[in-house]
Amino acid sequence: MPAKSTIMPEHADPDRLVTPLIIGVTGHRDIVDDELEGLRRQIVEFIAELKTRFPATPIRMVSALAEGADRLAARAALDAGASVQVVLPMPAAEYSKDFVSAESRDEFASLCSRCEVLTLPFKSDMTSGGAITGRERDHHYANVGMFISAHCHILLALWDGIISDSLGGTSQIIYFHHYDRLPGIAETVPRTSLFLTDDESDLVYHISCSRRQSTGDAAPMQALRCQWFTTDPDAPRVDSMPTRYDHVFERMESFNQDVRRRLNSQQLSESYEATPPDIPEREAAMKIRDTFDVADWLADHFQRRVNMTLAGVYTLAFFTGIAFILYSELSGFDPLIYAFLAFLLMGLVLTSIAKRREWHRKYLDYRVLAEGLRVQFYRSVAGIHGDGHTKFAYDNFLRQRDMDLGWIRNVMRAAGMASDACPADPGEVGLRFAIDNWIGGNDNKGQLDYYRNRASSRAKINRIIDTITWASLWAGIAIALFLAFFLKRSDSELKEPLVVLMGVLPLIAGIAEVYTQRKADRELTKQYRFMENVFSNARRRLQEATTDVERREVLQGLGDAALSEHAEWILVHRERHPEPASL
Repeated sequence: MPAKSTIMPEHADPDRLVTPLIIGVTGHRDIVDDELEGLRRQIVEFIAELKTRFPATPIRMVSALAEGADRLAARAALDAGASVQVVLPMPAAEYSKDFVSAESRDEFASLCSRCEVLTLPFKSDMTSGGAITGRERDHHYANVGMFISAHCHILLALWDGIISDSLGGTSQIIYFHHYDRLPGIAETVPRTSLFLTDDESDLVYHISCSRRQSTGDAAPMQALRCQWFTTDPDAPRVDSMPTRYDHVFERMESFNQDVRRRLNSQQLSESYEATPPDIPEREAAMKIRDTFDVADWLADHFQRRVNMTLAGVYTLAFFTGIAFILYSELSGFDPLIYAFLAFLLMGLVLTSIAKRREWHRKYLDYRVLAEGLRVQFYRSVAGIHGDGHTKFAYDNFLRQRDMDLGWIRNVMRAAGMASDACPADPGEVGLRFAIDNWIGGNDNKGQLDYYRNRASSRAKINRIIDTITWASLWAGIAIALFLAFFLKRSDSELKEPLVVLMGVLPLIAGIAEVYTQRKADRELTKQYRFMENVFSNARRRLQEATTDVERREVLQGLGDAALSEHAEWILVHRERHPEPASL
């Protein structure tokens, strides 16, 4: 890994480093007055239930603070003890022109003063330099709705349930949340086969409400009724959170528990990544790097637990085999049957503890999360952002695996919100920082040197293990041949020790081979070589590039290759956890 740097003490505050469960808000502006208190109560109860189910995970609501549902939800969230983050579709002064009264503008300013505020940038092809009016203004509202949808974990919809074609309206944002498309704006989102896989980002909590300006259509749900609404073709609306989404949030909760537990008892003090320079993206990039620091530290922590377990299991397997061989082949060693049972039980206990505490799963998940955040961090520093309206670094990451890993994308959504909301051009300084610290060169800094060194050291270890394995195997065969053809006297003093040694040597060979396979050392060496080649090619292409646009394109491709390889890595290792059968 690149050279480590010390993290400032405030970065080790668990409350700062845990990942919130983000609730985005969409809803009508003209909710009938008689239902406002009931809706507020429903939102407070909804947040209270989430806080009870996931106590280590803070709840954050993201709202555009438009009149009506947005503000109602924000006030209810603050009443329920949740934090609120505001995302504005345009500068506050321009946005306030839509508010009907001075009291409304004062309420907006008061709520903004209690929240973190992000303002989405104008789209150059949609601004005229004067007042923002008509369809152009509708585009900005649609953009903020899509942004909130793309970055939340649950979309809270205060909606009458009636489908409408109003650009950026509540029903369109819900449709976008489900299908990643919005008529009139996001109709040409690039698609791959991954859009047919299960997705954790389509979860809607629908609280039915009535509008003052009714369309005349019958609402499908009674006012104030609550349901979970997804794209599940068999059960799109259910009263309880669907199990697969609940499982994703449980994994987030487990991650946050580890952050609080581990960082309360042992301060996080080192990071693999350098601090970004003084560029427009610095603060947003630091949010990503802080989360990377935590995930990386926890991955190392649980990797040590996994390695300890593997070493312990195979050491106990070796002594179990020795005890059995001595008991079965030598007279006077009958008590070794107790040692055999003791070693076997110790191995079973060790693997049971590791399985119950999920050391192997956490090591893999946290390592893949850290590597995904590394890509996200350097893309942010280099000024590389998502394509179109919805595509960000995490959107397709690990989608080809299973939904259990959806929690990783949820963490990346939360970490990257500020960077995605306020993309800036960090100029040559940020781009050069990303190239020097991500790729590196001949100064033992960067991923190129990391993969080169790891591939070399891993190959050397594999050669040593192969030598031990084959030497033990052939030595055992040699002893067997000696006993078969040269030592035929049954009363020879050498016979029993040689028989024991004949059994021990293949045992060493077998355990060494199985241990290597369990750690996937050979596959890992190939992956290191592959990534060394990828980073080497990226470095060469960057040296040949003549513009910053070309350099960013190279880094974009490098990030895609890295994310793909990390997905392969977890697939290789996922089924190689310590098991009692190893004994």
